[in-house]
Amino acid sequence: MSELERVRLRLDRVREAAGAIDPAFLDTPLSPCAPLGEALGCSVSLKIETRNPVGSFKGRGTDTVTAAVRRLGASRVVCASAGNLGQALAHSGARRGLEVTVVAARTASPVKLERIAALGADLRAEADDIEDARVRAREIAAAEDAYLLEDSLDLASCEGAATIGLELARDDPELDVVLVALGGGALASGVGFALRSLGVGAEVIGIQPVGAPAMALSWRAGRVVETDSIDTIADGVAGRCPIPEVLEDLLVVLDDVVLVREDSIKAGMRALHVHAGLVVEPSAALGIAAILEQPERFAGRRVTTIVCGSNVDPADFTRWVTA
Repeated sequence: MSELERVRLRLDRVREAAGAIDPAFLDTPLSPCAPLGEALGCSVSLKIETRNPVGSFKGRGTDTVTAAVRRLGASRVVCASAGNLGQALAHSGARRGLEVTVVAARTASPVKLERIAALGADLRAEADDIEDARVRAREIAAAEDAYLLEDSLDLASCEGAATIGLELARDDPELDVVLVALGGGALASGVGFALRSLGVGAEVIGIQPVGAPAMALSWRAGRVVETDSIDTIADGVAGRCPIPEVLEDLLVVLDDVVLVREDSIKAGMRALHVHAGLVVEPSAALGIAAILEQPERFAGRRVTTIVCGSNVDPADFTRWVTA
């Protein structure tokens, strides 16, 4: 068995996922950004996953999941979310006539929570943090006979995200480096798997904030390493307890995982705003933060980073970026 065959994802299912996903989430722009590249000292292309009904890439995964849920005959789906997954699941659930319950932390972004509720989900913002929300979501699903979507553990969420990799391979098969925000792992494992499966030789690097390093520490150790706390503005990738099955996939499909500082994340958001005219949430700026911290590593190379979300409180954006 080859290393790639040990990964849980399958290329035929990724291709099938593209047929289940709302076209509003597919064929997103891959845009070279010369001003940003000049500022950073490398060629930079942006895979922009924010111009859709939920402002993030998560709709690819939730559309894939809800299609499977419908085939199973379930009528209700439960998930834990820091915000983007909940919005995407609410949107996908409504599209397929499913009831959706989202469990979130009390400290989650108010903007994201408001949008989850506005999209019609039963929002329960009652957890201490995202890991506590995951525990509560499991309890609700078991007690109320609902389908539990555990992002990244649920293969459909990874294979939906992997459709981004299909598009990258189609649109720029000669790319050198792909920088991917790394949280629970659906995006990184999906994109990495698709590129590996299609023979694209790009270096695939996962990026995490130093304030939420659990998956990076686990990847480097080759085993699950849990952390006690989370301290980052990048709520979309913040977690303490990596999922073992996802880690095993990431060990195969990623070439490296790096950590970036909070000030670099803010600088990355600022660079995307100034040079590309984009308003993004912190998780979407992790790739640019990595270039800012290691310019010599990327100098002269053709780098693509996935701009994965734009759901940021305007007041926070002003404080972090424009103040």
